[in-house]
Amino acid sequence: MQPGLILLIIIGYFSVLMLISRWTSQQSGDQTYFDGDKKSPWYLVAFGMIGSGISAVSLVSIPGNVGNDHLYYFQFILGSILGYLFIALVLVPTFYHHRVVSLYSYLGDRFGTVTYKTGSLFFIVSQSFGAALRLLLSVKILQDAFLDPLGVPYPVSIVLILFLIWLYTHRSGVKTIVWTDTLQSLSLLLVLILSIRVIIQSLGFSLSQLSDVIAASPLFEWFDFSPRAGSNFFKQFISGFLITVALVGLDQSMMQKTLTIRDQHSARKNVLAFSFFIAFAQTLFLLLGILLYLFAEQKGITLTSQDGKFLDTDKLYPFLTMNYFGKIGVVAFFIGVIASTFASIDSCIAALTTSISYDFFGYEQRSHEEKKRIKRGVLLAVNAVMFLIIMAFWNNQGAIINTIFSIAGYTYGPLLGLFLAGLFTRIKLRSRWVPLVCFAAAVITYALNMASAHFFRFDFGFMNIAVNAMLTLLFLRLIRK
Repeated sequence: MQPGLILLIIIGYFSVLMLISRWTSQQSGDQTYFDGDKKSPWYLVAFGMIGSGISAVSLVSIPGNVGNDHLYYFQFILGSILGYLFIALVLVPTFYHHRVVSLYSYLGDRFGTVTYKTGSLFFIVSQSFGAALRLLLSVKILQDAFLDPLGVPYPVSIVLILFLIWLYTHRSGVKTIVWTDTLQSLSLLLVLILSIRVIIQSLGFSLSQLSDVIAASPLFEWFDFSPRAGSNFFKQFISGFLITVALVGLDQSMMQKTLTIRDQHSARKNVLAFSFFIAFAQTLFLLLGILLYLFAEQKGITLTSQDGKFLDTDKLYPFLTMNYFGKIGVVAFFIGVIASTFASIDSCIAALTTSISYDFFGYEQRSHEEKKRIKRGVLLAVNAVMFLIIMAFWNNQGAIINTIFSIAGYTYGPLLGLFLAGLFTRIKLRSRWVPLVCFAAAVITYALNMASAHFFRFDFGFMNIAVNAMLTLLFLRLIRK
């Protein structure tokens, strides 16, 4: 595909984002960047959150990972639906009752300042890595297809994308993101439908024939009950529930948009509607994965493997798109990559800026001029950290979605434990010990997982977050007053 066509796609898409930014930036105040003036329609937020929930990682890693893990990710999706119910019925009313802007101020109300800042710090670390890894995958795709032929070094590419995101979000922040996410969600769903259509046409099957071929595929396995496998049903279902509660319900980037809705009743409807939107979209990505491997098999394409496992599965979808799916498939794919990149990363940057500004710089108590300086400085620092993390992980191989969930298990586990203790116990803590407890729980979880895998060949998988949260709760009881 000609780099010029990709450039036109980027320019056209970004121009629309800038128009939305200009419109939403009118009459913006000091709080607009952080809470959207509490005027977002719930249905718009629900649909727009699909774009944040489906990053380039979902677009590429979920279909690619089907080759090694079949459709077992569906078990995780089932658990996540239960997680969204918990968010809607428990967390949303709690956050509205406490009138939070930063979610972690709830921990301050419940346990004091030290616990509040500890929870916020764990979120900042986890979000920084998660957002940077999602952006890493997008940059790699654009680099291989577009920027390398132009001779643009990848460090420059990273800086350029971060700058483009800053351009349309730095004024009105989450108020702009609520509207741009709607465009990005629509683009992603159209991409998914177009990609499936192009593959079906390339294979030459009717819909009835295709369903029979998919059902006959050795990859068409939804559930795994092998007790030692990381993809075991109970591990995946429970971790789907816990990771959704932690990575959505306790995640500033996801909940910040929900909290821009005026009242908690509408916010609940937003979360429940979004849960079905995202579950449906992720299931389609799994079926797309079977189609991709089916296509490679039918065309005699040799995929790199080792010890019975496919390598670099994140490259499968981009490779087939660039070489076999024609211009329509390529255009659709790159619109999806660009949309998912902007949709997921802009929310993360706004969330990190919010959390740092409120939790560590006392944004609410500052004067107008001080608020402007804090926001500018924090935005610059967040972008710099993202750049450094991407550079450090540039040579990472394998499915990035597994890396993200693995890191989240160690960083969100203590956060989940703190919120569970706050919501479901009356415990009071010796706050000075909370940072040590959270750090110790993460380290011990890592050590237990390594020992279990080595001696018993039992991998915790995504269940790391459950072990971590339980250890945190146990240690919190040891430091109770």
